[in-house]
Amino acid sequence: MTDTPMTDTVETIDYSKTLYLPQTDFPMRAGLPEKEPLLVKRWQDMELYRKLRENAAGREKYVLHDGPPYANGNIHIGHALNKILKDVITRSFQMRGYDSNYVPGWDCHGLPIEWKIEEQYRAKGKNKDEVPVNEFRKECREFAAHWIKVQGGEFQRLGVVGDFDNPYTTMAFHAEARIAGELLKFAMSGQLYRGSKPVMWSVVERTALAEAEVEYQDYESDTIWAKFPVVSLARRVTDVIDGQLAKLDPKLTQTSLDLLEADVVIWTTTPWTIPGNRAVNYSPRINYGLYEVTAAENAFGPQTGERLIFADALAEEAATKAKLTMDRLRSISAEELGSLTLSHPFKGLNGGYEFDVPMLAGEHVTDEAGTGFVHTAPGHGREDFDAWMDAASDLRQRGIDTAIPFTVDDAGFFTKDAPGFGADREGGAARVIDDNGKKGNANQAVIDELIKRKALFARGRQKHSYPHSWRSKKPIIFRNTPQWFVFMDKELGDGTTLRSRALKAIDDTRFVPAAGQNRIRAMIEERPDWVLSRQRAWGVPIAVFADADGNVLRDEAVNQRIIDAFEKEGADAWFAAGAKERFLGNHDASKWQQVMDILDVWFDSGSTHVFTLEDRPDLKWPADVYLEGSDQHRGWFHSSLLESCGTTGRAPYDTVVTHGFTMDEEGRKMSKSLGNTVVPQDVIKQSGADILRLWVVTTDYWEDQRLGKNVLQTNIDAYRKLRNTIRWMLGTLAHDDGEDVPLDKMPELERLMLHRLSELDEVVRAGYDAFEFKRITRTLLDFMVVELSAFYFDVRKDALYCEAPSSVKRKASVQVVRHLFDCLVKWLAPMLPFTMEEAWLDRHPDAVSVHLDQFPRIPADWKNEALAEKWRKVRQVRRVVTGALEIARAQKVIGSSLEAVPVVTLDDAALEAAISDVDMAEMAITSDLVIAHGNAPSGAFTLDDVKGVAVVVEKAEDRGLLKCARSWRYTADVGQDKEFPDVSARDAAVLHELKALGRL
Repeated sequence: MTDTPMTDTVETIDYSKTLYLPQTDFPMRAGLPEKEPLLVKRWQDMELYRKLRENAAGREKYVLHDGPPYANGNIHIGHALNKILKDVITRSFQMRGYDSNYVPGWDCHGLPIEWKIEEQYRAKGKNKDEVPVNEFRKECREFAAHWIKVQGGEFQRLGVVGDFDNPYTTMAFHAEARIAGELLKFAMSGQLYRGSKPVMWSVVERTALAEAEVEYQDYESDTIWAKFPVVSLARRVTDVIDGQLAKLDPKLTQTSLDLLEADVVIWTTTPWTIPGNRAVNYSPRINYGLYEVTAAENAFGPQTGERLIFADALAEEAATKAKLTMDRLRSISAEELGSLTLSHPFKGLNGGYEFDVPMLAGEHVTDEAGTGFVHTAPGHGREDFDAWMDAASDLRQRGIDTAIPFTVDDAGFFTKDAPGFGADREGGAARVIDDNGKKGNANQAVIDELIKRKALFARGRQKHSYPHSWRSKKPIIFRNTPQWFVFMDKELGDGTTLRSRALKAIDDTRFVPAAGQNRIRAMIEERPDWVLSRQRAWGVPIAVFADADGNVLRDEAVNQRIIDAFEKEGADAWFAAGAKERFLGNHDASKWQQVMDILDVWFDSGSTHVFTLEDRPDLKWPADVYLEGSDQHRGWFHSSLLESCGTTGRAPYDTVVTHGFTMDEEGRKMSKSLGNTVVPQDVIKQSGADILRLWVVTTDYWEDQRLGKNVLQTNIDAYRKLRNTIRWMLGTLAHDDGEDVPLDKMPELERLMLHRLSELDEVVRAGYDAFEFKRITRTLLDFMVVELSAFYFDVRKDALYCEAPSSVKRKASVQVVRHLFDCLVKWLAPMLPFTMEEAWLDRHPDAVSVHLDQFPRIPADWKNEALAEKWRKVRQVRRVVTGALEIARAQKVIGSSLEAVPVVTLDDAALEAAISDVDMAEMAITSDLVIAHGNAPSGAFTLDDVKGVAVVVEKAEDRGLLKCARSWRYTADVGQDKEFPDVSARDAAVLHELKALGRL
């Protein structure tokens, strides 16, 4: 207020009531934990999902197919990240003119659930094997159904909208029928076969595992160097070196006689596999030598005079380990090595191991560790198996039995194929791993026998990365067992193989990020045949019949009976009494064996595209996008690719998007033992789901992300700024009468904001298309904080609050705020659905939901690059002025910027031209602003990156200006109106207009 005497009329006026101040019930404090559940209930009561489908009827479909989580516990932060990302995608496409239907799904079969039921059994002292299989399966089904309901509620609390009343589950009868049908397609096309190969085996869980079911953890193994005596030369007819048949030189038998006195030394981290040894591999690319022990310290190891064969690069290291010294006698050629036949170190033990141990060339042999020789147990390793099978034809010519022994059973005990260590061993069979995943006595038994036979060169321990079951967290073994496989490289009648089809499908798929393509390609290029069988009870059975030789019965009538039964009764029909005769019909039941193994659950989930995308009319095949964690390159992406390529020839998806894993704030993996886990339910309870969602969409989710208290607080602070911006717009729009100002009548500043909306629209749409949510949120948050709150709204508050009802500037500004609100709320709705719904309903109380609306269509004429370029210069000048004002305020020269009159000295023609028709005092929110020319005055404020602009701040009062009691601006015309002597002429005119309208 000024010191001007006031009349009685003035004293009775409360000028604040004459201003268009923001008015809104939209609270500054969000209260999301209390408000969000009410919105979830509102969406459910109003059947928002059904309305979305009705609203989108007839539009082009956009389908994100949900990768099914296991229904076996409450959701964790990984689930939250995953489901929020999926919800953002489906909502964004829905609001851009698509029918983007989200159907959630659950993986219900296999060990994750079966393991839980077994844990309950053990707690009750029950034996699973004594319970009828279908009774056990019923308990698994009930367990899964419970957690589907729980997780469904937790996903919806995150704000996820989908068909939760009708999700897909792999245990639904129709799903089980279709999964079995897909398996039968592989069988009928000859892609399914029974074979005996080493597979990853969980002793704890008593089943084979796929690569996707293991994780690698540090593990300390026993290591041994063992001696294999050379017993003969030139026993081989031919050898394969670099893929070529190489004839052996007969003279080798004369020149290599000294090798008959030598031992080949191997190294292994799995001593228990020695009973399974059948060969030793060497490399033609490695230099080898014959060495003689000259001194030895260990009584159990090699002694002086013994001759040993090593890779030259590893001989010294091995000698040091064995505490001995050796002299190198001569080089040994690859041809010589290929001529050798070895004896098993356990030859004669309990009448076993009487076979020859051939030397085989192998591409997998290196001289990076060990001895340069690889002990080959074809029943315990994939490379060992491949090397053995590659040499099988030659070995049979030499009279060597190429049958692969079964040395370890499903419980980890040695069998009769491991004489001296199986049941014939004194004290009973040795065991590799026990039921609790602990090391058994197998390694020690083997080491003791090697020492007894003077065949141990050295021993030690090594910590290394070793495969563990990701469910039981216990180490696994490689074990040769009969299993059911799908060929990767069998020709399928059209010149393709499953591998070649999958590789082509990878080339045809868009990967986000692009690196995912190379990752899955490398996996497909190198993967072995797909092992499908699991020795468990809960799942879809491998519903085929096979004869004694493993040949599959191919009969469409039998297949149809199986599928029909599964459709009506579920896969339990396979395990019911009389199932074999029921399905075989007229076939001789004595000839055909009913396979009782169940399918790998990855085959189940890999088949979901069939009974969801293909079978549901509200979806389509193939899916537009699959989105999961980066581990699913070897999991769901992988199995879906193989399953679909095997039956349709292409992938079931067009795009694959991957996200990383959530770490704590120090970048460590979250674990309960470290106490660094972030539980989504806790975050929601304390801060709200929209805070969690804001974290998801502002992070680089393609990489591993970090989350913790500080990260959450950062998002809470960002959310508060965003909410306050929306709140201010809602308050301003309380005065919106809906009247529009034509574009050509709008002030330039309003047209600039509309131009910015046109630019933002392109960023938002491109960002959603590219799944770059961080790009969208950072752009919009910066726009709301920097360009709106700190610039446009700040500048226009005077016009919006103080201008007359008839003011074009005020009307145009309200109109622009309306457009800003509509665009921002709709653009952000897929990411922050609760807050944007709340804001929309506050603005439009009679609306159904913002989520039923579409993104705004931006008129082409809003775009104005020339105007934007001009205002870039205007804002450069403004930045120098506001910088000077901040200094003046800090120095207590002024309080409010309205107390200042900046004197701006310009020495740049382009900048001067840009501001020539702009009210820079209004832009700087000062009472006046003076433009001067020439050199910058001494002490003037400047910015290094804005040349030609210098500012000196003067006080408005020093220039004789008076403060308006209504707008608080300092002007020279305060007091000119007799009725309102304490306000400016502009404000007096406004008051007269309000009085005429009866508002004063």
